[in-house]
Amino acid sequence: MIYAIVLFIVAGIAEIGGGYLIWLWLREGKHVFWGIGGGVALALYGVIATFQTFPSFGRVYAAYGGVFVVLSVLWGWGIDRKTPDLYDWVGASICLIGVSVNLFAPRH
Repeated sequence: MIYAIVLFIVAGIAEIGGGYLIWLWLREGKHVFWGIGGGVALALYGVIATFQTFPSFGRVYAAYGGVFVVLSVLWGWGIDRKTPDLYDWVGASICLIGVSVNLFAPRH
């Protein structure tokens, strides 16, 4: 369980960080190397996700979607200095509940 959580977090940071670096390059006028670094980080995200032990690609990526929302709220708070409001936290909590149902519901 801890292995899966760590992989979700590391992959999420790679995905959000990669997107952020590309954002800085294209929207904030940073050097092209920021964009290249973003592309590398996004590629790493795709590789990291394959280390999950869950058998279904679709479920793993659906779960990443929920984790991505939570990490994006935290990224915005920590990196962009945009304090999340109540609705950000409620939405992120709903996503975590969805991830839990998606991954851990008993199946036949």
